[in-house]
Amino acid sequence: QVRLVESGGGLVQAGNSLRLSCAASGRTLRIDRLGWFRQAPGKERERVATISRSGSTTIYADSVKGRFTISRDSAQNTVYLQMDSLKPDDTAVYYCAAAYFFQNFDYWGQGTQVTVSS
Repeated sequence: QVRLVESGGGLVQAGNSLRLSCAASGRTLRIDRLGWFRQAPGKERERVATISRSGSTTIYADSVKGRFTISRDSAQNTVYLQMDSLKPDDTAVYYCAAAYFFQNFDYWGQGTQVTVSS
């Protein structure tokens, strides 16, 4: 099992930045990919960004490309999401997730609220 704890959410004005962190504990050696997802009220959950075990492969949703950056510190079992040029449409609960090798994203954090005011 893997436990994920997010931090760093909050209220920010449009155009500003936030950095989310997610610390993993438990059976972290089996983790392959880490990712950030978000869900806004009344909308389906959206994959924001994912990163491979080595950090060499990152994938972003079109809506955040060029504004968000995902990174990971494997030694600290932590994944980050740097969010720049935030827009009101980025308002959502952001979730960290982990996937074992050849598995889906089966492990989830409790979520952290990000609110961007116009």
